[in-house]
Amino acid sequence: MAYAFSLDDVAFLRSPRGGEALAACADLPLTDASRLTDVATARKRVGPEYAAAVLETELLRRRAGAKVEDPARWLFTGEALEQASVAPVARHRARRLAGRDVHDVTCSIGADLVALARTAHRCVGSDLDEVRLRMAAHNAGVAGVAPVLVRADALRPVTRDGVVVADPARRDAGGRRRWRPGDFVPPLDDLADTYAGRDLLVKTAPGLDPAAAPWAAEVELISLDGRVREASLLSAGLATASRRATVLSSDGTGWSITDAEPDDVAVGPPGRWLVDPDGAVVRAGLVRHYAARHGLWQLDEHIAYLTGDAPPPGVRAFRVLDHGHYSEKTLRAILRAHEVGRLEILVRGLDVDPDALRRRLKPRGPNEATVVLTRLGRTPTALLCRAERTPTP
Repeated sequence: MAYAFSLDDVAFLRSPRGGEALAACADLPLTDASRLTDVATARKRVGPEYAAAVLETELLRRRAGAKVEDPARWLFTGEALEQASVAPVARHRARRLAGRDVHDVTCSIGADLVALARTAHRCVGSDLDEVRLRMAAHNAGVAGVAPVLVRADALRPVTRDGVVVADPARRDAGGRRRWRPGDFVPPLDDLADTYAGRDLLVKTAPGLDPAAAPWAAEVELISLDGRVREASLLSAGLATASRRATVLSSDGTGWSITDAEPDDVAVGPPGRWLVDPDGAVVRAGLVRHYAARHGLWQLDEHIAYLTGDAPPPGVRAFRVLDHGHYSEKTLRAILRAHEVGRLEILVRGLDVDPDALRRRLKPRGPNEATVVLTRLGRTPTALLCRAERTPTP
């Protein structure tokens, strides 16, 4: 169970003495195997009163990774760190609200609040948890921003104007994920009712059914480095499309596509390249729009794989080497002909277990390849490909 920080813990950790205690424990391994030794060492170096708070803080700082900038100086709780957006995603969302007055009504420890404060005209953060508010004040200072911080219930407005940003809790006290929007804290419908008539952006899990938020005029799916991270629900005053996919990279690059773009594409046989669109594009229902933007076409109108004679820039695409009707016998023959020993198997639209199939195929040879198993209409199809990273312009 995660450590429960107290206000006294936070005051100590923010003090010069707390800083010295954290530095004194920075060299501890903090592994499962070293836990008892780490606790004994921390109690000796720091004293028994604050040893647990120091160890938990050091552990959470190491886990923070890309969640925030300069995590070695931040304060966290385990639950707050788990829910915080990774920094590139938080910055993207903040850019959409740049120049506006913004109130983060569930600001927690301030991970998203810091990004908002850097772009907003004026920024307010509020939360009911006093411990997290004190941590947010510390973290804002580390980041060099100064949002106004208020202890307040997200469902009892303390501001009149400006954009409201909310990130309702989606795990219960035991850490189990809540799937029903009515079980979020605060509930999704209650947030929408409370801020009806104001611009509202709610951050949520990417698997949320948009039908659960009929008030949302735009749903944005956001991925980072190929992994779909979260969704944003935007009210009418913030929306610029109905559906949006935003694809970000840790190197700071990114792009978006919306349903306002054309989606008139053909269905046809495999071209020279096979393209598997980013998961944000797929989840946002923008596969055809992405194909139209890049001159691609569909292999099957119900399958997300695209094909064409040239791949989009900056993606992992698959150069098609061979293709034909799929059966294990024919696939085994193709692999032998191409001397493939190292094999990646991707499956979409067929009931095939890639790991079990690889064991049965027993590929041997010096070459590496990717086999894509899918269907063209009703025809099971295998495409032998070579994965390549296309240049970024």
